[in-house]
Amino acid sequence: MESLSHLTPEKIDRIIEMAWEDRTPFDAIFTQFGLKENAVRAIMRKELKRTSFIRWRIRVKSRVTKHLAQRDWPSKGRF
Repeated sequence: MESLSHLTPEKIDRIIEMAWEDRTPFDAIFTQFGLKENAVRAIMRKELKRTSFIRWRIRVKSRVTKHLAQRDWPSKGRF
């Protein structure tokens, strides 16, 4: 897993915000911060309350928009 030590509190807040957004795919987080989905999941697990993390995971699993490969429409280069 990527080293998370280079992340400032402001960057962590932004990653959490992007992860909660329904229409922001994990690819956008990877492009901006260089973190794969597993690293984002680790940040969310560490920074959120347990119930919030579980609620987020359930929400992400059911969202096609969080995974570009599962979308049935082209992204046209935009996140």
